[in-house]
Amino acid sequence: MTDTTGIDATTPASHESLPETILEVGNLGVEFWVDGQFYPAAIDMNYQVRRGEVLAIVGESGSGKSTSSMALLGLLPENARVTGSIKMLGRELRGVDDATLRSLRGNDIAVIFQEPMTALNPVYTIGFQIMEALRSHDRSLAPSDAKDRAVDLLRMVEMPNPEQSFHKYPHQLSGGQRQRAMIAQSISCDPLLLIADEPTTALDVTVQAEVLDLLRNLHKRLDSAIILITHDMGVVADLADRIMVMKNGLVVESGAVEQIFSAPKHPYTQQLLAAVPHLGLGVIEEPTAFEEQQASSLAAVRERASEVVVTETRTPVLSFQDVAIEYPKRGRIPAFRAAEHIDLDIYPGEIVGLVGESGSGKTTLGRAAIGLLPIAEGKLLTVGTDISAPSRKELFAIRRKTGIVFQDPASSLNPRMPIGQSIGEPILLAGVASGKDLDKRVEELLSQVELPASYRNRFPHELSGGQRQRVGIARALALAPELLVADEPTSALDVSVQARFLDLLQELQQELQFACLFISHDLAVVDILAHRIAVMHHGKLVESGTRDQILRGAKDPYTQRLIAAVPVPDPAAQRVRREARAALLAAGRDAAV
Repeated sequence: MTDTTGIDATTPASHESLPETILEVGNLGVEFWVDGQFYPAAIDMNYQVRRGEVLAIVGESGSGKSTSSMALLGLLPENARVTGSIKMLGRELRGVDDATLRSLRGNDIAVIFQEPMTALNPVYTIGFQIMEALRSHDRSLAPSDAKDRAVDLLRMVEMPNPEQSFHKYPHQLSGGQRQRAMIAQSISCDPLLLIADEPTTALDVTVQAEVLDLLRNLHKRLDSAIILITHDMGVVADLADRIMVMKNGLVVESGAVEQIFSAPKHPYTQQLLAAVPHLGLGVIEEPTAFEEQQASSLAAVRERASEVVVTETRTPVLSFQDVAIEYPKRGRIPAFRAAEHIDLDIYPGEIVGLVGESGSGKTTLGRAAIGLLPIAEGKLLTVGTDISAPSRKELFAIRRKTGIVFQDPASSLNPRMPIGQSIGEPILLAGVASGKDLDKRVEELLSQVELPASYRNRFPHELSGGQRQRVGIARALALAPELLVADEPTSALDVSVQARFLDLLQELQQELQFACLFISHDLAVVDILAHRIAVMHHGKLVESGTRDQILRGAKDPYTQRLIAAVPVPDPAAQRVRREARAALLAAGRDAAV
């Protein structure tokens, strides 16, 4: 039989005679030896995974999700100690030799890693890497047959032009295509169990929807079990059958996906679900008691956004007027127009959400707004100054009135510089303060982003992701900017950290009254935070308007597809959304034909 995507959904013959239970984990514990003592990362975990089942392990960073799953295959560092029992088809895996583990990896248990760019070897083509996985488990397989099988696998995961993609290197593929290549390599030997470690983190919503559809269809075809490791509850609602919630190495709650979402029992599970942003938060017509709790958690942020009244007779802080941005020709690489015909104004005290897929031109606009990229055509006004063709002096003056929060604070902060020095550097370079006055200002900024003054001497690697992002905000606000550009600041944060971050950003924005261009692919976050929304597609603004006009009355087909691709933390609603997404995609294909 075949499913709607055309993928053969027949169960492999090798799976038909398998017992119902594939994996049994009993009293699993993981500890790490650090500074002369063991620190627990997973404690007394007990669970089973059945054939054809999707088990989601959820929790925040550091809860033990990935650590406990990597222990199944012996993929932990040497300072780790694993206790308890791990049985695959009744066979004990803990304590087996390396040769046995190598035979299991990829063949019986495969891993889809979180970041394919680092998991795939950059010096080999993706086709070679898939062939390598095939031939390492079947030495008799001829190279020509392995190549044919690799191309078939790329076709199975719906890789565009699989014959050509076979010869491409990882850096030549988009994020979604790299994830497809990683999945193709993982399923090459028809594994019994797939461990999907945050397979959709930082992907655009449309690419995420495609990857989830792909996993769902492959899951049906192979009848493989999946352990889904994630902090995205929308993804869990879309794909999982059962949920196991972890906190500080402990399993605090487990059960069927419908039961956990509709009636979570443990306070931490309730807290986790309540922190999940989703479209339409706070506008449920007849909410249950838990839905009221869930809505109230983030509704205050949304209500504050609704209170802001923008008077368009005031002078905008940022104004794009028929702007085009072009990357110049470099050697044999032709010039590329990344954005054109952009008209957008942002006023004091306003947050405008800029949404769209990767490559749509969102970050390009954000960088141009503060003078980091030149414009090719049109007029660009930033804090009252025309920077269409600015001098160095004008750019220096502009950057004293603007700030930017980058997507990845770990790479935007100097790893050799204490965070106090990173925050104070813009103030020192601008000549605003020095000495004790500078120290006082740094401590005030740390207090504004709710970090202790003692953290000023810590280095970036000593902070969590959420804390580093707070440092990024403090540095961006160091010179009290009139315009703040926030470029995907929440994409890799846990939901509870993300909720606190959004609340903090809005409180600071209301206190300081800066205008904010909030760049994101997460429409649920934009729904909570933004006053107005602009949608970009292929370098053009296809639609803009108030939050309700865009998210609940979108007119452009692209915006409609974007909204339909957003997963929601509700299994029943997610099924309806999946059907709507399929209908929109089908309509788009028919229109193209």
